Amino acid sequence: MLSTSNAPGAPTWLDLGSNDTDASSAFYTDLFGWTARSAGPDSGGYIFFELDGRMIGGLGPNMEPGSEGAWTPYFGTADVETTSKSVEMAGGTVRMPVMDVMTFGRMAQYTDPTGAKFAVWQPLEHSGFQVVDVPGSVSWVELQTHDGPVAIAFYESVLGWTVTPNPIGPDMVYNVVSLPGSAPTGFAGIMADAQFPAVLWNPYFEVADCDATFAKATALGASALMGPQTMPGIGRMAQLTDPLGARFSVIATEAPAQQG
Repeated sequence: MLSTSNAPGAPTWLDLGSNDTDASSAFYTDLFGWTARSAGPDSGGYIFFELDGRMIGGLGPNMEPGSEGAWTPYFGTADVETTSKSVEMAGGTVRMPVMDVMTFGRMAQYTDPTGAKFAVWQPLEHSGFQVVDVPGSVSWVELQTHDGPVAIAFYESVLGWTVTPNPIGPDMVYNVVSLPGSAPTGFAGIMADAQFPAVLWNPYFEVADCDATFAKATALGASALMGPQTMPGIGRMAQLTDPLGARFSVIATEAPAQQG
């Protein structure tokens, strides 16, 4: 599960880089009932997505010409310069160097050694997520990579994660990510498969009804990558590509079993 405590090392923010921010905004506000609010006249067109007045993520123009839209997770840091040095020492690449984002905070963007793009956030006025784990908000992030051991070693070194392997089949392991001393249920997952079509971080948005949201998304122009399916003990989920090419998943998390 995610948290709005936005602790260093944990997911603290998520934003979408789009080649058509108007079209992306229209798609997601219609799909999830979000509202879109400008971050200000000096923000370069950046938009805050809000759910009932609480921020759940952002949207801005794609800064990498020629690439499709993509969601980028931000992980908290107490010192973005130190994190950038750690990224390079661990074999990653600094894709966008440390920068101040007005008075909101400081950030940098990276590519891990397996090719997945991510970012970190050092908060000032903007701490990050204001709501998570409820329908319409982010509830999980998942790294889909071709090389699990390299990815795990990198993030453990850079972000101080604890990664716990969880076998989910005869030939598949789902690695659950948490912070030392925190709940073992975690806040992220790492899956490794040489057959993945791309290496990326995939966000999961909580929904009340996976099938209904999937149908609405495809009606709005999204493409299905994985139709709704139930994972026992986890929930019902689906993976899609939005009309501008960004991948995301939706999940109706299964309620925990009642004790006694």
